[in-house]
Amino acid sequence: MTTHMDLSSSWGINNDYAPLKHVLLGRPEFYKWVEAGPLIGRTLANADKTGAKFDLQLAMAQHAEMVSIYEENGVNCHYLQSDEALHRNFFARDSSAMSPWGALICHMQLKCRRADYVTAIQFYQDHNIPIWKYATAGHFEGGDFNIIEPGRILIGYCGERSEKEGSEQVAEFVRAEGWEAVVAPISREFVHMDGLIVPLAEKLAVACIDAMEPWLVEIVKGWGIEIVDVSYREAKNLGVNLVALGSEKVLSMAGATDLNAKMRALGFEVYDPDMSMFTLGGGGVHCLSQALCREDA
Repeated sequence: MTTHMDLSSSWGINNDYAPLKHVLLGRPEFYKWVEAGPLIGRTLANADKTGAKFDLQLAMAQHAEMVSIYEENGVNCHYLQSDEALHRNFFARDSSAMSPWGALICHMQLKCRRADYVTAIQFYQDHNIPIWKYATAGHFEGGDFNIIEPGRILIGYCGERSEKEGSEQVAEFVRAEGWEAVVAPISREFVHMDGLIVPLAEKLAVACIDAMEPWLVEIVKGWGIEIVDVSYREAKNLGVNLVALGSEKVLSMAGATDLNAKMRALGFEVYDPDMSMFTLGGGGVHCLSQALCREDA
């Protein structure tokens, strides 16, 4: 069932760490593991040794646990329309991106996700949320639109998902609004910029320094941002891909044991559900969630 709640007065984010009010998700009812990039490619290539296999009921239960964590923290959950042909559109981070100026509609490269923008546009129109821009110059996906703090965005591209042309176009959109946008290439094994760095709190981010270009690390540190370093071992399994809930609470995942311990030592309340059906299938909780509204930072 689709709810047509009018969100016209409660949309927009100028950060990705202040208290989260509304989030866009999907429903993984048509989910399956298919060849869709390096993360799931690694799972499928090693399955005969690891025993990893897809279980839709388990995936649905894991997703429901994530939703319950959002709800118990007062976050209103909204959903993209399910579509059997768009069997990965519940990775709601990528078909669009929220900004202070409205929604950016993205241009996805994977053949099985190319039409995901349809359900994204439908959602924003149904909920009276303005569409700010459309990525058209090259492929561009929402996981590469990474608001680090108000006024500063990191924009990534690995080539086989977001492309340089698409990322440069989106950066120009951002600069025209008076914000700083830094475009950086990333390794294909991390898929999107939100596999390398995600904000945790004001002037604090989690990042895999070993996997980032040194010049990019210098820029982030030059902004006065402290980094909680994530090991390559955890980052390649989507450890960085968490969601700050605000108020020193964070939605992480069970696999990121070292990072979760570091965040708890810093005083964060860490939720760490098992999301293995999704991390093995190509995305973590940040990939599954598009923040629609946060408190202003």
